[in-house]
Amino acid sequence: MDANREPQEQHRSVLYHEIINLISPKNSGRYIDATVGAGGHAWGILNASGPKGQLLGLDLDPQALSLAAIRLAEFPGRFSLIQASYTTLRTQMQKLGWDSVQGIVLDLGVSSMQLDTPERGFSLLKDGPLDMRFSPSQPTTAADLVNQLPERDLADLIWQFGEDRNSRRIARVIVQKRPFSTTRELAEALEKTGGRSKDRLHPATRTFQALRIAVNQELQSVSDVLPLAVDALAPGGRLAVIAFHSLEDRLVKQYFRKESRDCICPPEQPVCTCGHKASIIEITRRPISPAESEMQSNSRARSAHLRAAEKLVLA
Repeated sequence: MDANREPQEQHRSVLYHEIINLISPKNSGRYIDATVGAGGHAWGILNASGPKGQLLGLDLDPQALSLAAIRLAEFPGRFSLIQASYTTLRTQMQKLGWDSVQGIVLDLGVSSMQLDTPERGFSLLKDGPLDMRFSPSQPTTAADLVNQLPERDLADLIWQFGEDRNSRRIARVIVQKRPFSTTRELAEALEKTGGRSKDRLHPATRTFQALRIAVNQELQSVSDVLPLAVDALAPGGRLAVIAFHSLEDRLVKQYFRKESRDCICPPEQPVCTCGHKASIIEITRRPISPAESEMQSNSRARSAHLRAAEKLVLA
């Protein structure tokens, strides 16, 4: 297989070449794309690991899995696609009889496909139901949070997950003008809360981010999956994570730093008592950002940060 061959698709996955280079797929290796989406990174892994490399693709979104199945059809018998959270990756591996894998990819957050589908309710620029669920089977929608949370809880949510300094004012406006049923209704109501920020974001941008994170419990899922992923790697295996906002990237950075150190006792403690041993080595001490050409062709790529780690071969 030609590892440099590119997928035949109109829009390639963010940091596509960087992911394939870091994972470095090998023939007969086993890999997990734990956020398979429409299959862009998965395609690259299968192409580079031919003719016998295997891939497990996970996603909560059934629409994404349908597209991935079409994209990966040229690799029959070499992939399994399962509708499941990446926090269940160990369970899904066991179903396949896999003890460990050589590489795992996590492309966090919402996909361009989801943003571009109005009926999913992710985008403030496209009118649709106030939904924002990655999977239609999830019980809570963004409308539930917006219309039912007390004002103080709503303000705390927007501050914690959206990092918006105007969270209290925004929550007050939402409570005064609810109920909301569509993305346009909410975006128009919040547009009147103040002008655009220095980074020229729409006044509703951070609120939409906060609602999506809360609906899908994204930060908790990231915290849960990182140790599971490292545990699932074979010695020398690699984990690559793409984050699109500072909250996710901070979690990944902190976990990689902690797990790449032997001792995690407080600096002022003279003798180590924690007994902690490093399990990984950081490949990217600083995150990798997309090239300028990619950012120009794909606006979603502008906020992407890629970090990677390799599991240590323990003596």
